[in-house]
Order: sequence, then C-alpha cells, then structure tokens
Amino acid sequence: MTEPQQPQPPRPLGVERTPTGNAGVDARLARLADADHLEASGHLEVYEDVHQGLRDALGALDQRPGPAGPTRP
Repeated sequence: MTEPQQPQPPRPLGVERTPTGNAGVDARLARLADADHLEASGHLEVYEDVHQGLRDALGALDQRPGPAGPTRP
C-alpha cells in the first residue's frame, strides 16, 4: 500500500523586483514577498493590500503639483 503524499510547503517564486526609486512604492512591492510564505488562500489579502497601496501612491501624485510644462509663445 502506498502512503499518501504530504502537501508540499509554499515555495518562493523567486520573482525579482526592481527598485523604482520611490520608497513608498518599493515598500509596497517588497510586501509581495510576504505571499511567498503563505498558502495560495492567503495570497489574495497580500495582493489586495499591495494593490490598494499602489493606487494610493498614484492618487497622491494627483495631489502634488508636478513641474510646469513647456510654455507656448
């Protein structure tokens, strides 16, 4: 009789994350590594948190005036 196989523990995907230069965005992207240690059922919470954080970072760009565009003669 064959013994039942035990489920394998989660394995990191090993996906590299290139720094963006924006500390807030980089921190959110680094949070993706948390999913590497969770069962698939726990990934959604991490992904939703990262997604919301990135949306907040993009929204904050609308609140800060950027450099002035070129002037027309």
